[in-house]
Amino acid sequence: MKKVTKLAALVCAASLVLIGCNKKAADTKAESDFHIGVVTGTVSQSEDDLRGAEELIRRYGAVKDGGMIQHITYPDDFMSQQETTISQIVALADDPKMKAVVVNQGVPGTAEAFRRIKEAHPDILCFTGEPHEDPLVIQKSADLAVSADFMSRGYTIVWAAKQLGAKTFVHISFPRHMSYESLGLRRNIMEQACADLGIQFVFETAPDPTSDVGVAGAQQFILEKVPQWVEKYGKDTAFFCTNDAHTEPLLKQLSQYGGFFVEADLPSPLMGYPGAFGIDLTEEAGDFPKILRKVEQVVSEHGGAGKFGTWAFSYGFSVSAGLGEFAKRVIEGTASKDSSADLFKALGEFTPEANWNGGYYIDQSTGVRAKNQILIYMDTYILGQGFLKTTELEVPEKYFKIKFTK
Repeated sequence: MKKVTKLAALVCAASLVLIGCNKKAADTKAESDFHIGVVTGTVSQSEDDLRGAEELIRRYGAVKDGGMIQHITYPDDFMSQQETTISQIVALADDPKMKAVVVNQGVPGTAEAFRRIKEAHPDILCFTGEPHEDPLVIQKSADLAVSADFMSRGYTIVWAAKQLGAKTFVHISFPRHMSYESLGLRRNIMEQACADLGIQFVFETAPDPTSDVGVAGAQQFILEKVPQWVEKYGKDTAFFCTNDAHTEPLLKQLSQYGGFFVEADLPSPLMGYPGAFGIDLTEEAGDFPKILRKVEQVVSEHGGAGKFGTWAFSYGFSVSAGLGEFAKRVIEGTASKDSSADLFKALGEFTPEANWNGGYYIDQSTGVRAKNQILIYMDTYILGQGFLKTTELEVPEKYFKIKFTK
């Protein structure tokens, strides 16, 4: 499997507007020439995604105030309210000024909503971040789908662990997650990367938070097991888990007992760190440079400098804001919807000093490369140390040929 596109967009901080600055929204005295619909989860379901939409409103104004952005949220219980979700997304196209619809995350029903929009308004751009539906399904109706690069990161996370000094890599998951192509294939790539880089690979099973034990039971398991794992494998062991609920207790125990943590499944300074280290980020809400600095300070005070990592900016925040910015540039004619370089530049508008990289999705069964779905990832940031330039790595071709096996 060949990764055709390998581009990195390094954006200089001096040329960017930092998130959280006092930039005023669009001039509401003049109506925006066009509108962009942005659909996210709620604060309780996916806060970072929503904050990205709010950043777009800060920059370009809300439609109700004469601005550009129309933001709505899909239901928390989107699985049982799929038709409601579809109707909400489709309704955005009733606005005669609507030129693009961005959905992040692309929950089930997004593909059908896009199909209905395109049927009536083929000129409206339809972008989605982190689609939950099968690639071949979402690709039929979306102009662009963006997902976290599970393939490249299968190698880069292990490579980063070795840079930190890890001799063992422990992958924590459960059968449901390992049945997913993206997560299962990444696990296979990680195991091969460990073999090639001279690191012992270990797979440990933990309870699924959606099982009878629930989130509390799954987290308690991690709290009890981590000390045993560190004793068994040593403090020069890096740990990775595929589930968000496992992340906080894992970080908490690694801080106390030793070990490394490169980055979360969907990385963010907010993923696990505030709860694990007791960090109050109320004043810094939505300002990721400030959030990162505070998290870095507290983790370093707990002896975690050089041992814990993340992405400097939330993946969910960056995708909501970045896809909205990309849509705006495509509509204005300053970007092409088929250009990954233009996409990376739009994402970089919200992630000063951090690089983006990625490649187009290739279907494992057919070998066909998608033209409208791209896998993306950001540089790894090691707290107390700085960026590891993972986006500059040339991931060996062999890893893109590894097959998914359940």
